[in-house]
Amino acid sequence: MPEHLNKLDYELEAAIVIGKEGRNIKASDADEYIAGYTIMNDWSARALQMEEMKLSLGPAKGKDFATAIGPYLTTKDELASHRIPSDRGDRYELIMMASLNGQELSRGNLKDMSWTFAEIIERASYGVTLYPGDVIGSGTVGTGCLLELNGSKITNNLWVQIGDTVTCAIEELGELTNTVIASK
Repeated sequence: MPEHLNKLDYELEAAIVIGKEGRNIKASDADEYIAGYTIMNDWSARALQMEEMKLSLGPAKGKDFATAIGPYLTTKDELASHRIPSDRGDRYELIMMASLNGQELSRGNLKDMSWTFAEIIERASYGVTLYPGDVIGSGTVGTGCLLELNGSKITNNLWVQIGDTVTCAIEELGELTNTVIASK
């Protein structure tokens, strides 16, 4: 849609897929609810999002038009050699990167998440039932979006355009590549 293309941004994230039903799940048990891990590009229409935020509407229409996930679902046992256990839930040492038209712009590590997925599950399931197949994103990795890169002057007013290709990659999870096209 035209408004989505005004300051279109990618967001490099990891995501989990819930594997069993649960409600009010404690962080200490939450890793048992994860079926696997995948890549998420949580696209954002920044101009529309900023308008919504001025009106205290939250980023609803600036976020609810495209989310890409995949290409694989990687299970915990496949990531065992990258696992960093903690009392707050497991973390994983996995390099993350994003590129725009073949130029790497974003790089980070999944282990640097502010909150573990176990903590996120605890919060998300408070008073809410999570079901198998539910997808929960990690939040954007540091430097994992153009809004941050532009704000830090690493890039200069760079945004995703029609015809651009964005690749999000996470070690052991593969590469997710999308080309932007206008809706009909």
